[in-house]
Amino acid sequence: MATPRWKQLADELANEISEGVYLPGAKLPKIADLVAAGRGSRTTVQRAYGELTERGLTIGVQKRGTIVSPILGKIHRDGTGRYMRVAREQNGARGAFAAEIERLGMDPVSSTDISRGRPPARIAELLDVDPSAPDTVLIRARIMSASEIVVQLATSYLPGSVAFGTQLEQQDTGPGGSKSRLEELGHGQRTITETINVRSPSPSEASTLAIPKERQVYEITHVARSAEGRVVEVCVHVVSTPLWTLSYTWPIDPPDAPADEA
Repeated sequence: MATPRWKQLADELANEISEGVYLPGAKLPKIADLVAAGRGSRTTVQRAYGELTERGLTIGVQKRGTIVSPILGKIHRDGTGRYMRVAREQNGARGAFAAEIERLGMDPVSSTDISRGRPPARIAELLDVDPSAPDTVLIRARIMSASEIVVQLATSYLPGSVAFGTQLEQQDTGPGGSKSRLEELGHGQRTITETINVRSPSPSEASTLAIPKERQVYEITHVARSAEGRVVEVCVHVVSTPLWTLSYTWPIDPPDAPADEA
């Protein structure tokens, strides 16, 4: 079966991006220019550009057209090691996300809205707080960027009895982020459970992430427990699927120990 022209054009442009014809952050030609150059009809070029966006190679920027994504390699979210102190505090990073983005050679930037409030019912149950009571949790809602590109939305919920009146209510939670501050407060996280769902973004999420509304997102619900088994943080992450690779490593049953010789 013949490959559709729009797919051929998408592959051609992807190769040109990989070969440096169009550098990260560079604007791709206008659709009309590619049509005039004989590379396809308007519909063909539009579909090719859409395919590049789906692959995570380009992004749409208002008033600028289609540009090559500054993030040509996926962001690697190592669910096993990212929360270890040595990783989240690397070079003074303000947490796991900042360390990941700095390793890409980009600047991590977070805009954080901090409030005291009432969590959704499912999160209230995890945190063991009254879902009808006001101001039971600290809420840290973040829009997180790699340089100028928004790549993650993350909202953390922490029990007020743990977080109120601490550095966790400040914009800058310091090296290592909230997990290091919880450790210092005697609520170090020892067990983490993450549940991943793939879904369509809400209109607000799609707008903030600057992605097509048809694009799927990962919703990662992160539940962290202390050594005593208390849930001390629930964080809901929303990220665009083409930009992120998620990986996890865990041990399985060890080999049987050799039997003692008689």
